[in-house]
Amino acid sequence: MILHKAWLYRAEENAVVCELCAHGCTIREGRRGICGVRQNRGGELFSLVYGELVAEHIDPIEKKPLFHVLPGSLTYSISTVGCNFSCLHCQNYSISQAGQSAAGTSGVPRLPEQVVAAALGGGCQSVSYTYVEPTVFFEFAYDCCLLAREKGLANIFVSNGYMSEKAARMLAPVLDAINIDIKGFNDDFYKKVCGARLGPILDTVRLLKELGIWVEITTLVIPGLNDSGDELRRIAAFIAGIDRSIPWHVSGFYPTYKMTDRPATPVSSLRKAQQIGVDSGLHFVYMGNVPGEGGENTRCPSCGEDMIRRSGFRVQSNRIRHSCCPACAAEIPGLWEVPPAGSRK
Repeated sequence: MILHKAWLYRAEENAVVCELCAHGCTIREGRRGICGVRQNRGGELFSLVYGELVAEHIDPIEKKPLFHVLPGSLTYSISTVGCNFSCLHCQNYSISQAGQSAAGTSGVPRLPEQVVAAALGGGCQSVSYTYVEPTVFFEFAYDCCLLAREKGLANIFVSNGYMSEKAARMLAPVLDAINIDIKGFNDDFYKKVCGARLGPILDTVRLLKELGIWVEITTLVIPGLNDSGDELRRIAAFIAGIDRSIPWHVSGFYPTYKMTDRPATPVSSLRKAQQIGVDSGLHFVYMGNVPGEGGENTRCPSCGEDMIRRSGFRVQSNRIRHSCCPACAAEIPGLWEVPPAGSRK
């Protein structure tokens, strides 16, 4: 295990205060924060997972899900253990909830150079920081982002959005795109299901959009918890109030971890959510986890022409040319090509 001095914290008497995420943990000597992977040692905060990767995979970028970023391309996905959420339905709980155990911080040691080389060698156009909340391995992710940029790769976060404003502003200059979960639209849901609050997530969405990062939103629709028309309309209205071109992915839930008492999301609920998004003025609303139901294609909001056809995570055809609809020439927002490294902020 490589001990790496953590960033974004301040010292207080007999403790340190972590400023990386919205929890703002006060951490006493020898203790760890809620994420389980940042520890106070001698009045200094250390990351216990710098370069300790427990997951490295080549994925289609559609799996993140990102539908307006380099469609049909491959992305190199990495993760350590740890998470600042404790979601009862986490599909990656074996690594996200492993951070508090002493052995849980161990992984395969990697340097940023190795991650970037593996991404390039695998024919990827981007590196994705994913599977758990990537903010908890911020220092390693940031170093990888810097090198990836130099080598012409895009950087992608798949996030719960619970990072601090300081972290978001530091990350933005090296980040190209992010998918943020809006898991529900009330504090009660977030407290009971995720161990967090709603407000900081909404702040992160607003801020990163303002800072020029491409943002897509995902909501996992869980029967009986966040699938009411009112809840979905409030999420859609929030997104539309920022930018109607932000893609919204409404995805199907499958029972897992500590939430095996609920049924899988019926397709009818996802169709309802998709229609609510459209009725709320959103230009791009996608149905996830239900391939073959027709909810994955990208249509031009001006003329209705199918521009990208998908089946699951596979792009069947992409007719977008120079960021425009081939039928009516309307501009379609997204990151359709990796910008040259020298042209990016």
